[in-house]
Amino acid sequence: MSPHSTRRLVRQYVATKQGGPFQIIQVEYPTPGPDEICIRNRAVALNPLDIKSLDHGMMVRKWPEVFGIDAAGVVEAVGDRVTDFKAGDAVMSLAGFGGQSGAFQDVTVVPAHFAAKKPSAWTFEEAASVPLIYLTASAAILKGLSVRLPFIQDPPKDLLGGPDGISHIDPGDIGAGTPVGAQQPPAQLPKSVLVLGGSSGIGSSTLQLLRVALGPSVTLLSTNSPANNVHCLKLGANTCIDRSYEMDKLMAAIRDASPGKQGVDAIIDAVGALSPNPAGPPVDANNNKDSFKIFETLNKDGPKLFSQVMTSPHSASLANQIPAELGIKVAQPVFGRMTFEVVPGGMRAMSRLVELVDGGGGKFKLPLNVEVVGKGLESIGAGLDRLRGGVSATKLVVSL
Repeated sequence: MSPHSTRRLVRQYVATKQGGPFQIIQVEYPTPGPDEICIRNRAVALNPLDIKSLDHGMMVRKWPEVFGIDAAGVVEAVGDRVTDFKAGDAVMSLAGFGGQSGAFQDVTVVPAHFAAKKPSAWTFEEAASVPLIYLTASAAILKGLSVRLPFIQDPPKDLLGGPDGISHIDPGDIGAGTPVGAQQPPAQLPKSVLVLGGSSGIGSSTLQLLRVALGPSVTLLSTNSPANNVHCLKLGANTCIDRSYEMDKLMAAIRDASPGKQGVDAIIDAVGALSPNPAGPPVDANNNKDSFKIFETLNKDGPKLFSQVMTSPHSASLANQIPAELGIKVAQPVFGRMTFEVVPGGMRAMSRLVELVDGGGGKFKLPLNVEVVGKGLESIGAGLDRLRGGVSATKLVVSL
């Protein structure tokens, strides 16, 4: 390169090693692959996974590393095969894990299907708060409960469960790249669902998507702090139950709120509520018996479905230790990217969300209150410290 050439550089906010510190470095402007886009970030969201990556090295392949999973900004470059986006488009996107795909930098490179046009009603900060929690909630329903999300997937006519277009997917037929299985009887669809952590980002998204998927007749129960009852009720819950109740009182409240007081058909753990130490060692069944008691709130004559979100590398150990004699249909822990793969149409999950927001009569609202905790990459570290201290029904975002 000539000494007179102008190099185009961008900044990255990198964790230099496990536990930090962070440092801002400059790297060459990235080049998108054929199916990728470059996004000039205008806002990034802060997530618990960012803290787990920093503190415990979760999902980190090397150091230094770029964290950040959610972003919103403006497209600056597109790959040769990209047709849905062009330079200048305002977008929101799931980010990748590290390197040029992490969100904590000036420009992020992602596969085009990770992104969607920014809803007109949302600011960049609001849009940045949504991708990960929306996609994870979708996976909890599609993979965990085997329930179709009609706005993502247009099924063949023989898969429709009724005039409302609701259908059930055979769990055995769901997998990366595999077709949807045969229709299950509509009676097997859950008529009631308990969402553990309903006021969390994933929980708040789950409540809304369940209402879209299963209609107005489904009974949705949420465990959450009483301070967030109004929030959860607005997003689709029928009943909110104090998450601080001791187990026997919690179980009684769930049964009392379930249809006919017979218990619920399905449970979605949106926050790792049943895992005593999400960042610690694998679950020990002998020390987790109290958590397993929650399954006694499942209707003994219902489908007995359990879906859980992956909150640590050991989340699968919980599913593996649920006693088989309980007869519970347990899905392996889900994560956001599963949504792209588990059903035909999954790759358009992000673009279909925008239709649900802008053109769906407000069927999907912002799951969380959005709080901007700083401006500029250098504000991210302090924002993560704030997140580590705990927030409720709120997504922390940094403007760029």
